[in-house]
Amino acid sequence: MEYFKSGLKSVLGTPQDSQQPTVAETVEKLVDRVQTSTLLDDRRDACRALKALSNKFRLEIGAQAMDALIRVLECDRSDNEILGYALEAICNVVNGPRDDESADYVPGAEDNLGLQFTEIFIKKPENVTLLLELIEEYDFKVRWPIVRLLSGLLSHKPKDLQECILVSPMGVSRLMDLLSDTREIIRNDTLLLLEHLTKSNANIQKIVAFENGFDKLLNIVSEEGFSDGGVIVGDCLRVMLTLLKNNTSNQTFFKEGSYIKHLAPFFDLQESYERGWNQQKAVNTLTMLQIIRVLVSPNNPQQVTMAAQKAMFQFGLLEQLSSILMATGVPADVLTEAINTVAEIIRGNHSNQEYFSTVCAPTTPPQPAIVVLLMCMINEKQPFSLRCSVLYCFQCFLYRNELGQAQIVQTLLPSTADISTFTVGQLLCSGLFSTDTLSNWFATVALSHTLVDNPTQKEQLLRVQLATSMGNPAISLINQCSVMLQQGAKLQTRLGLLMLMSTWLANCTIAVMRFLSIPTNIPFLTSQVNLAEGDEHEDLVQGICAFLLGICIEFNDNSQPGFTKDDLCQLIVKRIGLETFLDKLVAVTKNESYSRAAQNPHLKFKQPSEVLFDYEFCRLFKSLEGIIIKAVQPKPKLLNGPESSMTPEQQELLRQYKDLIREQDQQLHELKSQIAELKSEYELSKTQVEDMTSTIQQLKDQNALLKAQRSVSGNTSSHEVLQLKQEIEQLKIECNNKQQELDARSAKQSQKQDDAMNQFPECGDSHVTVGSESSQLVQDLQQEIETKDKIIKKLEEEIKESKELIESKKVSQMNLQSLQEEKNSLEEQLNIIKKEQEDMLMLVTEQSDKIWELKKKLKELGVEVQDDDDSVNEDPDEFGDDLSDKELNDIKDEVEDSKSD
Repeated sequence: MEYFKSGLKSVLGTPQDSQQPTVAETVEKLVDRVQTSTLLDDRRDACRALKALSNKFRLEIGAQAMDALIRVLECDRSDNEILGYALEAICNVVNGPRDDESADYVPGAEDNLGLQFTEIFIKKPENVTLLLELIEEYDFKVRWPIVRLLSGLLSHKPKDLQECILVSPMGVSRLMDLLSDTREIIRNDTLLLLEHLTKSNANIQKIVAFENGFDKLLNIVSEEGFSDGGVIVGDCLRVMLTLLKNNTSNQTFFKEGSYIKHLAPFFDLQESYERGWNQQKAVNTLTMLQIIRVLVSPNNPQQVTMAAQKAMFQFGLLEQLSSILMATGVPADVLTEAINTVAEIIRGNHSNQEYFSTVCAPTTPPQPAIVVLLMCMINEKQPFSLRCSVLYCFQCFLYRNELGQAQIVQTLLPSTADISTFTVGQLLCSGLFSTDTLSNWFATVALSHTLVDNPTQKEQLLRVQLATSMGNPAISLINQCSVMLQQGAKLQTRLGLLMLMSTWLANCTIAVMRFLSIPTNIPFLTSQVNLAEGDEHEDLVQGICAFLLGICIEFNDNSQPGFTKDDLCQLIVKRIGLETFLDKLVAVTKNESYSRAAQNPHLKFKQPSEVLFDYEFCRLFKSLEGIIIKAVQPKPKLLNGPESSMTPEQQELLRQYKDLIREQDQQLHELKSQIAELKSEYELSKTQVEDMTSTIQQLKDQNALLKAQRSVSGNTSSHEVLQLKQEIEQLKIECNNKQQELDARSAKQSQKQDDAMNQFPECGDSHVTVGSESSQLVQDLQQEIETKDKIIKKLEEEIKESKELIESKKVSQMNLQSLQEEKNSLEEQLNIIKKEQEDMLMLVTEQSDKIWELKKKLKELGVEVQDDDDSVNEDPDEFGDDLSDKELNDIKDEVEDSKSD
């Protein structure tokens, strides 16, 4: 202790000194002691002093002691205490003081100072590698300052530090090991470090995921109590969200690793409904819902989204989230995000959409969830974000769901009306006629989604009749929408009606004709498009009116008198002006609201005034804009040229030549297609002929073998051979008959082709004398006809050659068939011969057995039998194999004589 006091006095001086040393001088002496002292205790004391000064004198410590402190980290690894002091000092220099006790503390200046020292530290990547190596030390005094230091470096230069960690061997793996540390403060700070480290770096995100990052994070969430786990659960969920967002590889890994099933316990919120929701629980639930939405986002590749949707239905997540929608006491922001999450889980997935249509609210009587949600959507007292989420959910339910669209439209038809209960159709009509403009927009857009890419429902919706006041007849829905549009409603109502009408009329001629049958519609649209330029929103109305007018032109079948395609085009040219019409149409796509809505199906409106466009309408507008521009353009006409100076006789002659060329072109195309078919048949026939040749050779070999076997056996039946020859002759006769039929058909086809070639008379002999320009035109046409005649003749020759090849192929097929039949018959004969041989072999065997018995009896009677083997135990099968018929008869006579004696 005395030594330390004396050393400190020598550095700081004594009170009696006339001049106190400055901070820079003190730091310089301490740095010199760290660098030159041979005793570890001296270096440790100096590092302790630097650490104490670093909290208030960052600039001096960073400028003079940074290199010395880094040197300590490299050389004094064996002493954890000096490492802890050095790390604390560097951490204070980079991160700034942990409190603002200093009167000179300025946040902005301190951040700039930390940035400068961060640049100095990571200028050498080996410094970061050194920290990552030291982090394996379990001592708290070493590990915790490193985590804090890395977090500070990352906050100042995130991209540079990420690159340093990536190039460091096992860098990310060492950080992931910290999540298993039993000391909560280290684990918690590591979570914050990982959240910033993985941000905007897909490579680090993949490494963290493959280092069992999801397992460790989900284990922490489970240990902390899922949604009740406080801020630690929130930190884990934010890291997971960073790992999954915009990273398709990690999303696929998350799904294939069956991690989705580990999310289900998080939404077991039965106790929350009873005890209420605290703020942190709501935050945790919101973050988990965002994670689920990342997995099923419409912006992901379709196969990734579909796989995640299927897994969420399989593991019960969709069921749990649907129960949250129908529960009471759920905070508005949580309910809004849950609705958006359910929407994206069911979007485009038929099984999930079908399940959601069966979800009912726990009311008496039970009501479908869709009805309950639509009640919230058209209720102007509900929060704006909640109403937007309900519309998004309704759109996702109908997305690529023709059955759901049909069910919704059916609730609008008179035959399905039920007064006792609310239906979707009644709620949509209620929102359509509401005094709230936002409800009008929501209802019209929701109704338009029942018609997207579904022409059948567009026609069905024409049958919808709306009841009016007492005593007045019902009015169709399309008439009512036209009346509301022409009454000059507010902006959002008009935009909603125009988007509904555009979606309804697009690709549906019947709806267009019904719309044109209302006399006031076209004058209203032309008057709107013809208005002078107003504010930005009025220009949008005019542009969509021009779009609706263009749809009436493009999908017009000219059955409505006065409103045919040409009539409407002339109306645009004379009343509006083509340039004005096109300018109003193009101005829609340049609007900022249109651009925002066209980016994502999700309704990202921050306030009601931003509600203007719908994503599906923007998609429709983009697909039809070019078609409409082309439809309203004037058709080009030939005003000058040789035809303008021709007489009627010359024009008639020219028309005949054109007809002739057109017919010859058609004939040429037909002949070319025939040539292509014949060539393919020729190639196929060539292949078959080669196969048949090899097969015929095999059959010939087999036939020769069979004949040899038949000659050896010597027992061929002449009757069967004669019958076989007769069958072959009969097959040849049938083959000749088939060949004659084919020749007759070929002759008929040739006759038809000759008739087609000769059916056009020569027109050159009957034409009248025309001017020089007309004569030149006629000569050119005649030359073209002659050229095409030559091509036709050449093609006919090729057809003839192809037919010959086909005929040869057919003959080969007939020969093959006859040989095959001959082969079959010979095989049958061979089988008969083999059977006869087997029968003879059996007889010979039986005879040999008898001979063996006779020899045995002869030997018993004392008669000598001359044989090579006298053993009585000989195999009877070996007897008689080499005996002649004469020997067998002699043996029989001897046996008879012995019996008579």
